[in-house]
Amino acid sequence: MRDKNGKNGMIPIYFASSAEVKLVERIDKSDEEWKAILSSESFHVARKKGTEMAFTGKYHDCHEDGIYQCVCCGTDLFDSQAKFDSGTGWPSFWEPVAKENITTKKDRSLFMVRNEVLCARCHAHLGHVFDDGPPPTGLRYCMNSASLKLVRRDKI
Repeated sequence: MRDKNGKNGMIPIYFASSAEVKLVERIDKSDEEWKAILSSESFHVARKKGTEMAFTGKYHDCHEDGIYQCVCCGTDLFDSQAKFDSGTGWPSFWEPVAKENITTKKDRSLFMVRNEVLCARCHAHLGHVFDDGPPPTGLRYCMNSASLKLVRRDKI
């Protein structure tokens, strides 16, 4: 399948359940389609690049074992074993499950320059990545709970 620019619409995505990278179709939906399947908060954050208030998201203090997936398309994004308490009020991870599953781009909003993190498959806004995280990567993927859904490891 080709996208509107004539490029191949297939991308590699890592699946934690099988530990394999598979080619899957990109997901592109209209705002109306996203609104029909997402909560208003998830739509605002994931599709309109909003941010939930610190310490209010359901995953900022969550300690369950599992895989955090994109709330929009179900792509595996972060493993709970890479989660740490950054003290910022948002769920933070030192690495994604696989580099294929996320993309980053410069975000120059709010008079700052940051690196926005997006789901590689559906381009949902997840949060931002900073270089003040713990070892082994030194990165802090500061995510919005509203952009994620946790699937317990025993359900994967």
